[in-house]
Amino acid sequence: MQIARIRDRVGGDMAAVDHIVQNRLRSDVALINQLGSYIIGGGGKRLRPMVTVLMARAMDRELAGDRHALLAATVELIHTATLLHDDVVDESVVRRGRETANHLWGNEASVLVGDFLYTRAFEMMVELDDMATMAVFSRTTNRIAEGEVMQLMHVHDPEVTEARYREVIYRKTAVLFEAGCQLAAMLVTPGNRDLVAAAADYGRHLGTAFQLADDVLDYEGDADTIGKNLGDDLAEGKPTLPLIHGIEHADPDRAERLREAIRKGDRGAMETVREAIAHTGSIAYTRDLAEQEAGLAEKALEALPSSDFREALGELARFSVGRNY
Repeated sequence: MQIARIRDRVGGDMAAVDHIVQNRLRSDVALINQLGSYIIGGGGKRLRPMVTVLMARAMDRELAGDRHALLAATVELIHTATLLHDDVVDESVVRRGRETANHLWGNEASVLVGDFLYTRAFEMMVELDDMATMAVFSRTTNRIAEGEVMQLMHVHDPEVTEARYREVIYRKTAVLFEAGCQLAAMLVTPGNRDLVAAAADYGRHLGTAFQLADDVLDYEGDADTIGKNLGDDLAEGKPTLPLIHGIEHADPDRAERLREAIRKGDRGAMETVREAIAHTGSIAYTRDLAEQEAGLAEKALEALPSSDFREALGELARFSVGRNY
């Protein structure tokens, strides 16, 4: 697997990240230990902490100490908190091929443990002892929350525009990739504004490419491979880019069928929807945009010194749009 080969480049760093995460999940409240361990142990690509330590190594391959691992672990806890909250809002039953925490323990426990992970992440930020880092993390978590609310406002709304949707995926997904890369550069080369900006650009474009590829997989993927049911976005009434583009470019009859599927959150209309977005080239359009974003991520890497870690970041950009899960 390509992602495994990329992870191997920073195997020691990722082991340190995993150790920090497991250690910081500990609490004298039993339910937090139980639920937190379940969600952290649920697999996943660990993409956000991986890209954070890769970026740090790309800036300085001989980097010593564990501050970059602590930074990456903080990113992972923030991401995990958002997953717990997302699953409650979406009433999800399956994630990564397993029952969701909210399905097993209930919404109340999932929300509160998500809050615990957020606050633990902020404790870890304080340990980094850098006000600029705190400012980036604070702004990032605020934008993530805004993105969640914006997405909630868009549910069952067939009039969402591409511009509005792009803003949602920036705030919900890309901003945390951006922050992890930006903070890695700030940690290693704090005075080099050009490198910090290039790292942030890479993360933003990578995160956008990743989410657009997810939009495609929700209609073209394999349920067992991606670890969730196909059409989940449709069932939740979420107008992702294939639907938005399809409505804009379909004939009136197909466009109305797409609007009605969004209004009703009708998974039963999946085949009708797939036919409509195939007819309008909306999957190809979304995939092309994802590839453009991945290309922009690779372009941003040109500012970094040449290294096998920079090459791994390029591979990660290509993986983000070429994957099947």
